[in-house]
Amino acid sequence: MELSPLQIARYGYVPKLPPALSGDIGQIALTFGEATESLADQQAVKALFSHTYGKPIATFGVGSNEGVKKELRVGVILSGGQAPGGHNVITGLYDGLKKANPNSLLFGFLGGPSGLIDDKAVEFTDSYIDEFRNTGGFDIIGSGRTKIETDEQFAAVLQTAIKRRLNAVVVIGGDDSNTNAALLAEYFIAQGTDIQVIGVPKTIDGDLKNEYIETSFGFDTACKTYAELIGNICRDANSAKKYWHFIKLMGRSASHIALECALQTRPNIAIISEEVEAKKQSLSEIVETIANLVKARSEQGEQFGIALIPEGLIEFIPEMKILIAELNDLLAHHEQEFAELKNFEAQYAFVHGKLTNSSAQVFASLPQGIRAQLMADRDPHGNVQVSLIDTEKLLIQMVGEKLSQMRSQGSFKGKFSGLAHFFGYEGRCAFPSNFDADYCYSLGFTAFLLIANGLTGYLSSVRNMAQPSQDWIAGGIPLTMMMNMEKRHGKDKPVIKKALVELDGAPFRELVKNRETWAVKTSFRFPGAIQYYGPTEVCDQPTLTLALEQGTKK
Repeated sequence: MELSPLQIARYGYVPKLPPALSGDIGQIALTFGEATESLADQQAVKALFSHTYGKPIATFGVGSNEGVKKELRVGVILSGGQAPGGHNVITGLYDGLKKANPNSLLFGFLGGPSGLIDDKAVEFTDSYIDEFRNTGGFDIIGSGRTKIETDEQFAAVLQTAIKRRLNAVVVIGGDDSNTNAALLAEYFIAQGTDIQVIGVPKTIDGDLKNEYIETSFGFDTACKTYAELIGNICRDANSAKKYWHFIKLMGRSASHIALECALQTRPNIAIISEEVEAKKQSLSEIVETIANLVKARSEQGEQFGIALIPEGLIEFIPEMKILIAELNDLLAHHEQEFAELKNFEAQYAFVHGKLTNSSAQVFASLPQGIRAQLMADRDPHGNVQVSLIDTEKLLIQMVGEKLSQMRSQGSFKGKFSGLAHFFGYEGRCAFPSNFDADYCYSLGFTAFLLIANGLTGYLSSVRNMAQPSQDWIAGGIPLTMMMNMEKRHGKDKPVIKKALVELDGAPFRELVKNRETWAVKTSFRFPGAIQYYGPTEVCDQPTLTLALEQGTKK
């Protein structure tokens, strides 16, 4: 395979580590804080995690710790969708193991959790690892969305771990994958083994975060990639001056990407799903808001604009949220009956007849294509696959219809031509930014240290990340600390709670402060491509979200 000049150059990049991790491996000591509790539903969560609940937060600092040099055998999986930086988590984990003890081994299980279940793995070597340093993608071992949830699957994973003589398993994934990691850690202890499980926070959606997980890896790179593309479209819109671009952005359950990209590019409108839900805005109200904005810009001679739309918007519109919840529950309980229906008409009649009256009316009011998408196959967690719902096209159609009504009433005399875009896959496997390359390598190295110190049921953590890497703080937080109980497939289950956009948070307040100006006055900002070489203020900066949250934005 012929390599590009950038790929060759990135192989030589040396990721930066927090200072506590960069010295002698035997001089990295572990300290503990107070016992912790789950985010909510404490008694229910504690009952399910009797062996791993309530553990203290762990932090690494300088001190004698020769015990970390023991020989270890560790397995690692990539779980869920791709996110930039996953390869660096694995290289950081590998380098930590080998630095502590050259005889330690790292096994990569192929295709995600199913690789653990079926015992399909590769043993990493220096030459194998070196081909993936600082590169995007998950192709080092592949990923998958299989959930380890049945008794047979848990037993198979245990047999794989015993057969491979593993000391630990590292799960690199999002909130659902790390919930699975917590369950696996509990299972291993319950079965009388000392096999450890450590999680690593991955999701470009940015919804796996809290005080100790300040950002999930891949979010920085993905947002910068999307912001470049949006900036390019902004420039094109301002050049052609005849199109409204409706851009749907990844973010199934939270609007972090849409918010960050709005701050980076300053579009005319950026819908934030969490605000829609808080204000109980209906679909028609959203359409009317956009139509009025199109009208206002048209009246000042601007027949173009940019609208950013979160992927999961439709689930936050109150009447749609209720409808989708009913659909998820209905299809979970009638999965077999529904699967036997062979055409849309039969499926629609079946579903429509089992919905409440209000939801049935909402369902009937939607275009047939949207109804079909809402009834499509669920994801592995039983939820509607919102990425398959063409929300951006639905809004273009409805805004166009609203403007036609306004034109017939004489209140709109301008032009409206909408173009739809969806940016998702474009950002999932980009070359990681310097921030993500450093962060992910640190997460992997920290995961090794958590294992070497005998911990299980923890999530690798790096904090103080709006500051330069020399001020970063490494450690681990208990997975149960982030949990609550939620209904999945019609049953209450423990899950790591998704972090949504906080409407009283600094990033959203920054948007609110500026959006009225950006709406009517063309104020586009053009971030350009991710830069890997050059001044620190160009190449190593975190997202505006992180800078605003930690008060470092200048």
